Amino acid sequence: MFADSDDKAMLKQIEETQFPDSREFDVKPIIQIIEDILRRATLSFDGVPKGTQEHVDRVEDKILLAEFDLLFEQLAQVLHKISCEISCKVFSGGGDAHTTIMTLLHTLSIYSWDAKLVLTMAAFAVNYGEFSLISQLRSTNLLAKSVAFLKQLPDIKQHSKSLKPHFEALSKLIEVIIDVTKCIVEIKELPSQYISDDKPPLSSAKSYIPTTAYWTIRGILACSTQIASLIGRTLGHEYTVSSTEAWELSSLAHQINARHQQLKDLLTLCHQQIDEKMRQERIGILIRNTKTPQLDNMKILKELLYPSEELVIGTTKKKVNIEVLRRKHVILLISGLDIHQDEIIILSHCQAELADPLVRQGQEKHYEMVWLPIVDNVAKDQYSPEENRRDFERLQAMMIWYTVLDPFAIEPAVIEFVKNIWHFEKRPIAVSLDPQGRVASENALPMMWIWGNLPFPFSKEREEALWKSAYATWRLELLVDSIDPRIINWMTKENTFICLYGGDDIEWIRKFTTEAKAVAKNAQITLELFYVGKSHVARERMRKITEIIAKDQLSDCWTGTELTYQWYFWVRLESMLYSKLQSNKTAENDAVMKELTTVYSFNGGEQGWAVVCRSLSDEMATGNGEIVLKSLQEFEKWKEEAANNRFVQALREHMEKLHTPEHCTRLILPGTTSTWGLPPDTKVVCAVCLRPMERYLLYRCCTD
Repeated sequence: MFADSDDKAMLKQIEETQFPDSREFDVKPIIQIIEDILRRATLSFDGVPKGTQEHVDRVEDKILLAEFDLLFEQLAQVLHKISCEISCKVFSGGGDAHTTIMTLLHTLSIYSWDAKLVLTMAAFAVNYGEFSLISQLRSTNLLAKSVAFLKQLPDIKQHSKSLKPHFEALSKLIEVIIDVTKCIVEIKELPSQYISDDKPPLSSAKSYIPTTAYWTIRGILACSTQIASLIGRTLGHEYTVSSTEAWELSSLAHQINARHQQLKDLLTLCHQQIDEKMRQERIGILIRNTKTPQLDNMKILKELLYPSEELVIGTTKKKVNIEVLRRKHVILLISGLDIHQDEIIILSHCQAELADPLVRQGQEKHYEMVWLPIVDNVAKDQYSPEENRRDFERLQAMMIWYTVLDPFAIEPAVIEFVKNIWHFEKRPIAVSLDPQGRVASENALPMMWIWGNLPFPFSKEREEALWKSAYATWRLELLVDSIDPRIINWMTKENTFICLYGGDDIEWIRKFTTEAKAVAKNAQITLELFYVGKSHVARERMRKITEIIAKDQLSDCWTGTELTYQWYFWVRLESMLYSKLQSNKTAENDAVMKELTTVYSFNGGEQGWAVVCRSLSDEMATGNGEIVLKSLQEFEKWKEEAANNRFVQALREHMEKLHTPEHCTRLILPGTTSTWGLPPDTKVVCAVCLRPMERYLLYRCCTD
């Protein structure tokens, strides 16, 4: 660590002066008073003391308190002794700086290095403060004027021009001395439970402190010498200060600052090591609290939401204490600041449903929701703090549930916990906690998208029970739920055929809807067409397509603000796929999974697709754009089979005849395998040919 033999020899001499007796005291109050003295004493060149009134008030309010009187009383004799030693050596001109420093180190041998520096600085501050007081008061106070005359102190205002380089260099050196002293104090106070002092980087920092302290004390002596050099030099008409004197101060400031920078670098490494151990400790606490039975959920919630124990109701900005969540089921909505407003709208419907007494039928509210936004380093680097803050406040204002006060105060350990333990990446998740703080589901969002509040408390058992009930069969009710009243109304009418179709090729849409209407007329059936769009396509593109469909009356569709329902339709399909994959269902062993994979894989192609069903039945036929369009165009070939309400069956059979191995599909799942909770070797089979599908890497930019 020491670059030359002089430092090594000096270190040996320094160590021979040390006989610490474990005497400890808090040096920070003394440092703050020293800073106050030095800031006031170091004059600006128009004779006005540096430092603001705000700084003065802070010192008077927080430092000069009775509880420190005893400390200063105990140290007064030490300070006086050091002050005398410095004054005697400086004013007598006897001995060199090194000898003086070694004398001071012997005097302070029982104290730790931070205390040695602070006490030496305090002694200098006393001398410097007295000099400054007399210099400042000489023009208004007769006592000060007489003392200044006897000491032959220069008139600072009168010689301000010639003294300017002197005081500039002195001020910079004092500032460096204060900075390096604070750094050494900070190293001394590093928490021992998180960092070992016999291993780098702390051991390196501590080994570097003795010589750094030596040169810092040398800087203090240089400051004292420069102040002493002013005394008795006011005789004569011209007052000059040697440029060599200012250069010596600047040179010392540079050398001490270089050592300070090395200590700062080591201190930064220490803090990184401490932060890492504290982060690991916090993560361990979070893991234990989520796995260990608790009396209630307060412990885990306070850990996650620390340091604030207040929440805000998003839309009203009303603040509430976290205690409102005690012993309640809590859904933690975890997302970035890019959560889509469609998600907020649908979740708001779920929350409104809970609040509706007619829906609840007198039961207590099932759960509370809290938004926990994750602003990681990527988001912080990508956008300015002001942009992130605006995004947070805009989204918060849309939420009728609880949100955190400040997303930027969430600790890094919490962010890492939700990423590594709860597998949060880019897509929002909803962690369900029971009243005891146990995790009922690490992501309840898919269940909420599929069934709303029906799966409460969003456990795996409840999810499996729902799949075994009315949702065990592939039918239109499962595909669209209650998203649109028009579709629900069609489903209740007898002998009505319903066709849902999608894609983003407007030319194919025109051909398909024209052909479908012609076939319905020829087959003498009632056919209702509804366009459900395509997932992961820019909202503006979908808006333009639906405007054309509505304007040209090609079919029913969602337009304008109703495009939220289009997003909801697709996120429900994704959620059903997620749910099935979590239960190890494939197209080979689960009929619903087979149909889900078929529809979703058709959606991943370049063409359109269609699902046709008959009301009040489970009959459904699904095909990609090319095959379903060709089947309609060849209606005359299967017209007879379509008679007697066998239209859906006949269409399905004809599409199967047209299918070839080249018509297999691709399945595009947004996110990563960890997003879907899938091991890297998960096998997904084609819903058409039942062969294992190959996996490719696809990058997409944002689509909205």
